[in-house]
Amino acid sequence: MATQKIYAGAALRETRQRARLTQRAFADRLGVSLPYLSQMENNHRPVSAGVLLKLAAEFSLDLGAMAVGDADRMVVDLAEALADPVFDAPPGMIDLRLAATNAPAFARAFLQLYRAHRDGQERLAALDEALGSGMQNASLSPWEEVRDFFHYCDNYIDAVDHAAEHYAMTNPEMAPLDRAIRTLEERGMTVSRAELGSSAVFLREGNRITVNAAASRETLAFQLLHLIALETRRPLIEATLELARFRSDSARDIARLGLANYFAGAAMMPYSRFLATAQTERHDLERLSHLFNASLEQVAHRLSTMQRAGNKGVPFFFVRVDQAGTITKRHSATRLQFARFGGACPLWTVHQAFETPTRFLRQLAETPDGKRYLCLSRDVSKPGGSFGAPMRRFAICLGCEISHARDMVYADGLDLSSADLFEPIGISCRICPRPNCHQRSVPPVDRPISIPEDRSGPLPYAFG
Repeated sequence: MATQKIYAGAALRETRQRARLTQRAFADRLGVSLPYLSQMENNHRPVSAGVLLKLAAEFSLDLGAMAVGDADRMVVDLAEALADPVFDAPPGMIDLRLAATNAPAFARAFLQLYRAHRDGQERLAALDEALGSGMQNASLSPWEEVRDFFHYCDNYIDAVDHAAEHYAMTNPEMAPLDRAIRTLEERGMTVSRAELGSSAVFLREGNRITVNAAASRETLAFQLLHLIALETRRPLIEATLELARFRSDSARDIARLGLANYFAGAAMMPYSRFLATAQTERHDLERLSHLFNASLEQVAHRLSTMQRAGNKGVPFFFVRVDQAGTITKRHSATRLQFARFGGACPLWTVHQAFETPTRFLRQLAETPDGKRYLCLSRDVSKPGGSFGAPMRRFAICLGCEISHARDMVYADGLDLSSADLFEPIGISCRICPRPNCHQRSVPPVDRPISIPEDRSGPLPYAFG
């Protein structure tokens, strides 16, 4: 197998600028000539193995992040955006990768401009809704801005993660819910249970907190830890928000809740202990759920955040979908990236999980770029707590590249060497090049189509 070449000019420049070094001083520290460094910074040469080792030793740079990082995500995002029919001749993947690696700031600006275009088109198509909203935030919605913040941080926030781990280690023998209640009581608050008769997990009135007796222990623990994050780690959260430089107060407010949620999950499953246990249990979600008093969804989401520099776990992707196939949560530390502007591939078993409640579905999948994955899907429906109460129905999918599959108990009994067992999946029909997909909903917008009259097939059109 050929070794993957790593072009990381932007990462090199950022490392040099962060260290406040000139190119010559930086080249001396790396043991290379000035012209050679210049070529690497401009992505005219890949980063050599010797330079990678120097970067790790001299600047504590995470080598794994250089192999799969912003460039891979941006290439997929650019390809989706440029597949829009508004572009007559979209550039090839080589050009997209050059843009993502050589000019990442420009690529992000282009994506923001395209989102503004998409937003404008959608507002024109739904004029009543647009008028009702006052035509605000016509570029990047606050929700999308926050989603991108976590996406490009690899869904790992180091300072918040360490703070949550430190909090969890103060009373490591206690269950998360009991620890959370004690913390709140130590701060002069009273916590009581009652039937709230609504979907609320807790209600707060001054120093009195009433939690919903119908909610599960893991849900209560998560929500109370969320409150503790806002009560006890507010300065840290606000400092993180300052660094993120959000464009609107709405985005900042959404991100504040997201960081508090991050703290809650990390406090329930502190990094070092959770990572060690996950490796020992071979990422058995049910065992981890039991050992950490957490739900399956909480465990799966936490596994997707194990990206601490120098102590990384298996790089997972994590996605949650509703019954309509809409992605409501998504993150990928792998090469697989999710559709931003269209629906998810219907060939994923995550869509079938609703048909087999309480069962795990395994899938060996291959994307159009030839990468292979082990995918694990399961429904995570949430009962309403009483007869007639609405049930929230979701399904989750957790997956990793096939090179890490042996680290998962779910790979047992599967023939990972047989190419015939890997089901072809895509990212979005709009940019998927597969010509013979029986589940295709629309033709790829970057290829000409023809309408054959002399034969019939699953699709009324053909394309090259």
